[in-house]
Amino acid sequence: MKKSVILFSGGLDSTTCLAYAKQQGFDCHTLSFNYGQRHNAELNAAKKIAAHFNAQHKIFNIEVNQFGGSAITDSAIDVADYDEKNKNIPVTYVPARNTIFLSIALAWAEVLGAKDIFIGVSCVDYSGYPDCRPEYIASFQQVANLATKYGVEEGGIKIHTPIIHLSKAETIKLGHELCVDYSMTVSCYRADEQGRACGKCDSCSLRKKGFHEANIADVTRYYAEV
Repeated sequence: MKKSVILFSGGLDSTTCLAYAKQQGFDCHTLSFNYGQRHNAELNAAKKIAAHFNAQHKIFNIEVNQFGGSAITDSAIDVADYDEKNKNIPVTYVPARNTIFLSIALAWAEVLGAKDIFIGVSCVDYSGYPDCRPEYIASFQQVANLATKYGVEEGGIKIHTPIIHLSKAETIKLGHELCVDYSMTVSCYRADEQGRACGKCDSCSLRKKGFHEANIADVTRYYAEV
């Protein structure tokens, strides 16, 4: 089996990517990050989901919260409710997060002898983060093969983005076909310690919309009435 590294938050998108990579026959090594985010619920979910899929799991500690600048890493900045009219990049954007995460995944992939990295970015139903766009992934793909021994001597490392052109509904349908139990996942920016969702932040609102449009029951656990 070919080894792969899966950037894995424990949320809906990354879990769909994990299920997809497993279905494609990859030996999956999931990589989560403890980077000073608002809660540990997603890390707890990631650990449980990785075990469910029999994937090797690693949590990498990196103190991105030293910089602040995001509602995800700075408790002084409130996570806003979803506002469909707001077209600006929201306060939940974490500066350069995917660049940092992909760089570390690239290093671990070389150590593991893996030539494939999966990341669950989408440019359809998303919050407008610049590091989720196809042109960004294409640019990082070039960096990956210019900056690594595997890129120079071993034919390169491939960045896989299986849901990048899928809506949230299409992603949920794909996961449903792959028998993903979405009740295990945590996507909420304001999740409580039990992993229950607020139902009102950007991530929750896009997730609810996805289940509705997919005509699939929303199995998300909420701590407030939505």
